[in-house]
Amino acid sequence: MASIKENLEKVKAQLPEGVRLIAVSKFHPVEELAEAYEAGQRLFGENRAQELVAKAPQLPDDIRWHFIGHLQKNKVRAIMPHVSVIESVDSVELLQLIEKEAARIDRTVDVLLQLHVAQEETKSGFSVDEILEAADAGQLTCYPHVHVCGMMAMASLTDDMEQVAREFDTVRRTYLTLKDGCFDESEYFNELSMGMSDDWQVAVKYGATLVRIGTAIFGPRVY
Repeated sequence: MASIKENLEKVKAQLPEGVRLIAVSKFHPVEELAEAYEAGQRLFGENRAQELVAKAPQLPDDIRWHFIGHLQKNKVRAIMPHVSVIESVDSVELLQLIEKEAARIDRTVDVLLQLHVAQEETKSGFSVDEILEAADAGQLTCYPHVHVCGMMAMASLTDDMEQVAREFDTVRRTYLTLKDGCFDESEYFNELSMGMSDDWQVAVKYGATLVRIGTAIFGPRVY
């Protein structure tokens, strides 16, 4: 059985230049994260606030924590001191709250806008129409303590890679619309986080700059 270090090296060797790896560490113990850290990994993704808050103080300060799960509004304050990037901003209301909490502790936080393109209704995110309407209304660009750095999405959980490709293409086109529109003067809006262990190869064909991979690095989740 390959080690975490060997798994990391194998995944990174396959990534094109300019694509960075987020090691999705949810449900995995701190000891495994430390092993990945020792192998050089610095970007980690967690999707539960309480887990991120518990793990962060036990690991080195130069880790960049990406929050990648659905973020409940009552958990924003708890993660704010630890998180580097909140990838799952799925409403204007959440964006406004993140601004408020970042201002409260006098810091700036990076965020990604989550687009809902998957067939599963359980997945979160703006619809294409919602995000374009918010952009037109100036609701995405007025936050002094938030850098909107791009977009995040999850494709449908399916073996149909043509469907996955269509969904990632929708994300790419929406991203480019925003980049050419309300973010045309932004120095930050340049990230596209999409693709996981089973579909990241498709994602990079559609412009992913960040891929979120867990199982291929850490193995099956420890519940």
